[in-house]
Amino acid sequence: MVNIQSATGVAYPIPKIRARHLTNDLDLAVDELGTLLDLTAQVKRYPKRFAHKLAGRYLALLFEKPSLRTRMTFELAIKQLGGDCVFTEYNGKRIGDREPIQDVARNLERWVQGIVARVYEQSTIEDLARWSSVPVINALSNQYHPCQALADLFTLRERFNVLQGLKLAFLGDGNNVAHSLMLCAARLGVHMTVCTPAAYQPDAEIVAKARELAGSTGASIELSGDPLGAVEAAHAVYTDVWASMGQEKEARRRRKVFAPFQVTGHLMAAARPEAIFMHCLPAHRGEEVTEEVLESPASVVFDQAENRLHAQKALLLGMLS
Repeated sequence: MVNIQSATGVAYPIPKIRARHLTNDLDLAVDELGTLLDLTAQVKRYPKRFAHKLAGRYLALLFEKPSLRTRMTFELAIKQLGGDCVFTEYNGKRIGDREPIQDVARNLERWVQGIVARVYEQSTIEDLARWSSVPVINALSNQYHPCQALADLFTLRERFNVLQGLKLAFLGDGNNVAHSLMLCAARLGVHMTVCTPAAYQPDAEIVAKARELAGSTGASIELSGDPLGAVEAAHAVYTDVWASMGQEKEARRRRKVFAPFQVTGHLMAAARPEAIFMHCLPAHRGEEVTEEVLESPASVVFDQAENRLHAQKALLLGMLS
């Protein structure tokens, strides 16, 4: 564990993440989740104190999918911590297309100190981690989005000062973001309701695991098909695009199915008066959320985007310093 001087001159510990890789949210132990959120707050408030902690460290960024927030925040996080990175874009192709993933991983481990991968299939992340001796970080897969969940839970805590006992309502597709949020919320005491059309519920095994984990914190993980009921008394209302990258052919059908789950001003009025609106972006204004809500004072979507930078700095410090 490395120490950084805090504003008071007292050494602030940088937690060492015990897991070698972050393939999914459960690679982070519950105590590590809490300490990473604490470290995120320190990194955000006192960035200069961490400016050289990754000096001499180099990372490979492997992106099968286009990105604005993930690429920018990881590149800036690495560089603002004193390290550097090399970016490779696959333009919709797969990392293992040109040569086997085990060869990609074992080449990269000779050159860099970490791999950040944004991919289509969760199996790609797991294969990279299986063959790499340097940390592999899941920057998005079809099943999980752990870096987004870290930033989101930090944003929630930043707004309400606590996490235990908050209610989070997630509307739309039971996708990778919903999965990661459930696994983190359950372990941090956040009540979460995932409200979807019947055919688009989150993965049943992930729901079962989240409910099992919630038993130790008193949190609840619920599934619903009733948007108004789901957001009642919610501290935060969260949505995501209805058709993710790779699902473009389903977009027209999904727009019809998901239309009743659009986040509107009327829907937000059913939540708590102090409720916030969350979205991981990019947003399709007029589809999953109205312009009125996205641009309202309740919207914290750009706070979430900023906090990706700070949360990822904390994660990199924990895994690489």
